[in-house]
Amino acid sequence: MIQWVWEAARGAKRVTRVVVATDHARIARVVRGFGGEVVMTSPRCPSGTDRVAQAARASAAGMVVNVQGDEPLLSTNTIDRVVEALQEDSHAVMSTAVRRIESDKEWRDPNIVKAVLDRMNYALYFSRSPIPFQMRAGKESKMPRWAHIGIYAFRRVFLFRYAALSPSALEQSERLEQLRALDHGCSIKVVVVPQVTCGVDRPADVKKVEKILARSAKAD
Repeated sequence: MIQWVWEAARGAKRVTRVVVATDHARIARVVRGFGGEVVMTSPRCPSGTDRVAQAARASAAGMVVNVQGDEPLLSTNTIDRVVEALQEDSHAVMSTAVRRIESDKEWRDPNIVKAVLDRMNYALYFSRSPIPFQMRAGKESKMPRWAHIGIYAFRRVFLFRYAALSPSALEQSERLEQLRALDHGCSIKVVVVPQVTCGVDRPADVKKVEKILARSAKAD
């Protein structure tokens, strides 16, 4: 799974260096085995973003992209679009991506993170709950429902500022690290992408991803 993600990141036009940040020796061995670069980090990092910040201190890059290792279906195009969104928006300190939710089952699944955006595609909130709430029955189809995709681009200065902040109450309640940024009034630019994704949050998700990959292979 990590190799799938690594290959997608390597294929992105807007990415110049790909590093796997981990605190696990087994993961490090696997990554080095397929030719990847590894940076070992502390096992005490409270979130993935804190781990990325620790790994990025040895780099002089002005922008850092956190591609989460449990997103094997992430496309190179999505990675490039998230980077471009931050490059083109001087107001935002970080960027991410969402896709449309196609079913009520997805919308109600706490393992699929929902996002609410404003008119300028800045994030208003992320939640494991089904948001936005639909007050009037029969209006669901008129309200876009977005699922968050596990990727973030950060301006270097903000990444280290983020890592210096204490985890917020909202972040700890939802177990969503991006809420730390929103809780401190920071702007997150969001790009809407058409691709189908499926993060591997549970063992059962592996079979879902394998089915999607098999369908893609047949289509090719």
